[in-house]
Order: sequence, then structure tokens, then C-alpha cells
Amino acid sequence: MDAFFASIEQRDFPHLRGKPVAVGGSRERGVVAAASYEARKFGVKSAMPSALAYRKCPQIIFTRPRFHVYKDVSVQIKKIFYEYTDLVEPLSLDEAYLDVTENKKGIQSATQIALEIRQKINDKLNLNASAGISYNKFLAKTASDINKPNGQAIILPEEAEAFLEQLPIERFYGIGNVTADKMKKLGIYKGKDLKSWPIEHLNDTFGSTGKYYFHIVRGIDNRKVKAHRERKSIGAERTFSKDIADVQKMREHLLKIADILWERILKSSKSGKTITVKIKQHDFEMHTKSRTYENLIKNKSFLIKEALTLLEELNPQTFNVRLLGISISNLGEPGTENESEQLKLF
Repeated sequence: MDAFFASIEQRDFPHLRGKPVAVGGSRERGVVAAASYEARKFGVKSAMPSALAYRKCPQIIFTRPRFHVYKDVSVQIKKIFYEYTDLVEPLSLDEAYLDVTENKKGIQSATQIALEIRQKINDKLNLNASAGISYNKFLAKTASDINKPNGQAIILPEEAEAFLEQLPIERFYGIGNVTADKMKKLGIYKGKDLKSWPIEHLNDTFGSTGKYYFHIVRGIDNRKVKAHRERKSIGAERTFSKDIADVQKMREHLLKIADILWERILKSSKSGKTITVKIKQHDFEMHTKSRTYENLIKNKSFLIKEALTLLEELNPQTFNVRLLGISISNLGEPGTENESEQLKLF
């Protein structure tokens, strides 16, 4: 989120809009918890003594924090995230990692997902968010700062090393001001300078974090997104550019959706006992049909057969179908792992 606390204050109190705002502190004492972008132009930053913020920007307006409001907004934002994936790792009230490789909407572009999420946040909460898109957490975090505020950026796999070689050392996530100053004294100003150091030399100079610096400058970060919410279902669906009224075409599309879903089931190492088929009509009215079985679903042919049966029970000939979907829930013991195709980043 962009200047999260300050943006909420400006949203809720019109007289603060377009003005330099600091949340927390006063002219005399305290610490700035967040600063609006108008205040940042004067060098005001979060965690800065508020007296120094006032000296930098005498016209700054200090407001008291309303953490209960910020927490409530954060919950609403996370609900939007969970519309797309259960693999959400919050870093704070205003920031999170999302793994959207297998997303609930079946969208094949990570960039499109980021655009949709940012637009929903703006439409529902009247706040701006920025996003970074890449193939690991470090690069996604780095990309998220490139086009702030209210923007997004992508770092493609084939671009990562060249991008990092030219990146100023202070812009590497995980390298703070103190470490950046130390590196500059050692002649490390950009990623290419850091990349020239052997791992042994980095370990000797920076201790246990030397290995981290060695890897990130090469675009290597194997940390997984640690979900803080248990996955409750696995699904796949498809939205059609034109409504479908032909039942045979619905069946054909359902078979393709079942193929995608089965790949996701294998990749997740889980299965379930409940199958649900979903139809969304041209007027967005939703219809679902579910069936729960005694045992976990163990093969694709059973999934397909039951999904087609549920489709028939929905009387599809009475619908103009905008969306078709299948999901399994009541997830249980692990199944067989399988490789899935890399999601397109763009």
C-alpha cells in the first residue's frame, strides 16, 4: 500500500488531501509512523523524530494514529487477496507476498492479477497500491518500489541479472543504510560491484548475511510464500468472451477445466471429498451443484465423470453461460506431487 496510514487519513479527512501529513508525533516530540507523499518530498520519513520532520517541513500536519482503523482496512485488503489465492504471506498491515502461480480465477498472467487487485483496492477502499511481479520474493519486493506510488513493475527471469547489476546497492531489499554505507566504503556502489566479490570474501566481511548477498545479486531466492491461512479448496474455472448456450460445448469446456484442476490437485499434494461445479450466467447470477463422497478423490476419470453429472443436474440447457468452474473441497491427506507449468509473468 502507498503511504498506508497517511493515505487513510487523507481519504477520511478531506482537509488533509494534497497536504504534507505525518501520522504520529507532534512538533515537539514523538516519532513519525507514516508520512504522506507530499511530506516525503521534504525528506520526511517513517521512524523519523517528529521534531526533525517539522524542521524539514514546517507546514506539516501531525495527526494521531488510528490503528484500529488501519487494522480494519488491512483485513479488507487481505480479503481481496484471498479472492485470488490462499498463498498470502503478510509482512505488515500494508504489505504481503502473494504466490499466484495457481490462482483461484485461473488467470494466466501475473501482471493482470496485480492490475485487478490494485483496481479492486481502489474501487472498494479508495486507496492506492503498488505491486512488484517476478519469479521470487526478493525480486518481487524490489520491483514493488520501482513505480511507486500507484504503479507496478515486472522483472522477468531473463532480465533479472542485468537489472540487478545496475541497481544501486542501497535499493537492494535487505541492505539497510548502515550496510550500504559500509559497502560503498569498500567500493560496492551497484549490483555489479557486489557480484564481483567471491562468497568467501562476503562471508568474511559481512558474516552470515554474506551468503544472502551473494545469492540475491544473482536473482536467487528460494524462499516460499508462507501462507498464514490453510487452503480450503482447489479449483479451476474459465470465463468466456461470449456466452455459451450449447450444452455440448459446455461439456467440452468442462473437460478442459477438469484437466487443469487435476494438474493443480497433483501439484498441491492434496485431494478432497467434495466436488462442486459452478455456472455463472450472463447476468452474473451464480448456480452451483456439489456432492460429497466417502473417500478422497483419487483419479481424474472419476473427477470428470462426477463433474459432468453435476453439470447435467444443473440443467445447463436453461442457461447462457458466462463462466464454468470446478473445485474440490474437504481437503485431506497428501496425494502425488507433479510439476506444473510456470505462470506467465506478463
